[in-house]
Amino acid sequence: MIAPPAGAGEHEGPTAPAHGVPGLARRVRRLRDLAPDPRRRTVVGIAGPPGAGKSTLAAALVAELVSAGVAAALVGLDGFHLAQRVLDGAGLAEIKGAPETFDPAGYLALLHRLRAIPRETVYAPAFDRSLEEPIAGAVPIGPEVDVVVTEGNYLLLDVPPWDSLLPNLDETWYLDVPEDVRLERLVARHVRFGRAPQEARRRAMVGSDGANAALVIASRRAADLVVTDPGLPERGGR
Repeated sequence: MIAPPAGAGEHEGPTAPAHGVPGLARRVRRLRDLAPDPRRRTVVGIAGPPGAGKSTLAAALVAELVSAGVAAALVGLDGFHLAQRVLDGAGLAEIKGAPETFDPAGYLALLHRLRAIPRETVYAPAFDRSLEEPIAGAVPIGPEVDVVVTEGNYLLLDVPPWDSLLPNLDETWYLDVPEDVRLERLVARHVRFGRAPQEARRRAMVGSDGANAALVIASRRAADLVVTDPGLPERGGR
């Protein structure tokens, strides 16, 4: 279901599931009313801790928007991971995924370009998990796109330079799932991409993922909406 965080947002009653996500259709109708804006695009940000299922929710939202006749595209913060050789050189490889292992200024510059509705196609980076590297120019965003959905761990942080992101997001969602569900998804993801089960669990619970999750959870109150769906399957994302 979709519910407002304490002290923010708005209340919404239950609605029929859309693309497997309860309550999504109502939010899509609101976003459809916002787009197209001749002055700029609408940008929706989805935040949440590692393993919450942000990319799955973001993909479902884009699919529902397209079904409703709204041209939409998905851009992830993960494309702004620093390259592995940069992390190695800076001694940051062991905390890959922490805020300091991203390029937030580059991400902010992309948001500015996307909101401005440029006449040309804008190319965003993506993150290739099989390589554990960002890939430049992997996501084309054409000038016909009215809504951009973007997801990532740190969209709601209130510390520089991350606090510059929020003013560039028209609506923000925080994806909140039960901790045991999140950890199960996260461990399974690490195993799927080559980590031994014991190592995967250590990283998810007490390693860098655990520290990152605590930081993201603390930013929850900044969201316009808190989305909860324990049954949402995990697919990708960090």
